[in-house]
This record gives sequence, C-alpha cells and structure tokens, in this order.
Amino acid sequence: MQQIKWLTALMLTGLVMACSTPATRVILLPEGGGKTSAVEVRSATGTQLVSQAYQTAEVSPDGQVLLGVIDPLKVMDRYGSLMTTMPARDEQFLLYFESGGSQLTAESQASLPKILAIALARKGGEIIVIGHTDRVGAMEANDALSLQRAKSIRELLIGRGFKPDLIDAVGRGERAPLIPTADEVAEPRNRRAEIVVR
Repeated sequence: MQQIKWLTALMLTGLVMACSTPATRVILLPEGGGKTSAVEVRSATGTQLVSQAYQTAEVSPDGQVLLGVIDPLKVMDRYGSLMTTMPARDEQFLLYFESGGSQLTAESQASLPKILAIALARKGGEIIVIGHTDRVGAMEANDALSLQRAKSIRELLIGRGFKPDLIDAVGRGERAPLIPTADEVAEPRNRRAEIVVR
C-alpha cells in the first residue's frame, strides 16, 4: 500500500469567489529517488486518492472531489515562487555496525564526514538517528543496543562539531528490519542506524 504523505503535496486553499472556483486544490509533487507517495483528499461528499505525480484534486464549493492532471510547467508558472520557499527534502543515510555492539563498520566510518557536511550545509540542519538491530538476542537487549547505537552516532556527530540540541537519537530494536528474517538470524544489513537530515 502506498504511503500517505502530505509533505509532497502543494495544497492551496482560498475563499470561494464563484461557483467554478475550487475551495481546495491539491497537486501531488514527485518524490525524489523514485519513491511513491499519495494524498487522500476528503470532503463532505467523498474521498479520492491522488497517487501520481502532478495529479490534482479540486474540492468544488458543493463538496465534490474532482481529479485531474496538470502540466509540470504550469505548476512552475503558477506556484514557482511558493515552491522556491518549500524546505528541502529530508536526506537519509544508513550506517552499519559490527555484530553485538556500537562499533561502525570501516565503510560506514568513512561515510561520516560526508553526512556531517550535508547536515551542516542545510538550513535548520536537524538530524534524527534511529538505531536498529538484527533479530539475534532478546528483544529487551536489542532495544537497549539499538538505542546505544543511535546515541553513539549522535556523540560522533557532536564530536565533529554539530550542535547537540539539533540531534535526536532513538532506538527501534529489531522491530523494523531492513531485511526481514526469522528470529535469531544474524543479518548484517539490519545492524544499522538510519540518519535522517532535515
């Protein structure tokens, strides 16, 4: 099922001036990296799913949700100044750990300077670090290990000059594997930290 996202939609709401003027117009903008997204538009008379890039939904004054498609050039002509003020999309990175602890693999250690440079270059520059484990061990131990991994990355970033109040660290344990496995299977790609730079 497609993920419902409001951040990828350009939503315009205004006063109804005449019967032909929509009360609300939604335009779904394309996602980066080939990701899919969708927006559910609801009114008093129904619901429509907008799920393709540059697809539109307009809610008429009588509450009907009308679907359409708009040319990307028209979007830029009409809303270009608004779109230039939109925040940059989040950037996501993965770092991997050696088994059983919070020591990064050599390859992941080499990625840290690039991640820090990108984070520092962004306006706002907030980071969320989400630690994960594979399914080896007890759930409670994996919860603690995933948080330890996230905190270790947070400390590395702070040590390289990033502001501590702009980095959050959370642990997800074994609950959100990148590669689904049976219990007690050691999967290196699940021993990771996701770094989201916004």
